[in-house]
Amino acid sequence: MRLRVGYWMVITVFVAGLTGLAGVCHLAWAQDNEGPASSVRFVVVRDSDGKPVKYAQVVLHSVNRKGKASKEEMELKTDADGHASMDGIPYGSVEVQVLAKGFQTFGEDYEVNKPALEITVKLKRPAGQYSIYENHDDKKAPEQKPQ
Repeated sequence: MRLRVGYWMVITVFVAGLTGLAGVCHLAWAQDNEGPASSVRFVVVRDSDGKPVKYAQVVLHSVNRKGKASKEEMELKTDADGHASMDGIPYGSVEVQVLAKGFQTFGEDYEVNKPALEITVKLKRPAGQYSIYENHDDKKAPEQKPQ
């Protein structure tokens, strides 16, 4: 029984350490851009039917004036309802990437310029790939008109 308690204590300390590290990174990111900050809420849904995508990874990068994303990032996970939120996002441009198993990766820049912002992301399923090894005779190329 003593081994089991020790195991869970190690796991608890590890998770607490990761949580603390995320908090420190968030504070460092927010302190780089002193000034107004926003509360940003993400809603991630399927493009096909609007159902929530649970446990999607939402990655945020601040974007400088030249349009380059910083190396510092914040990562969030959506809950079972497809929601994730973060307080203290500094005003300015933010690059948002959303990754979820079985969906195309989403990426877009947003302007954070008000105290509360909600961003809805519609994820698409992967499209079929075109292969030169498949027979495409039934799909003729459009005819070109002579000029």
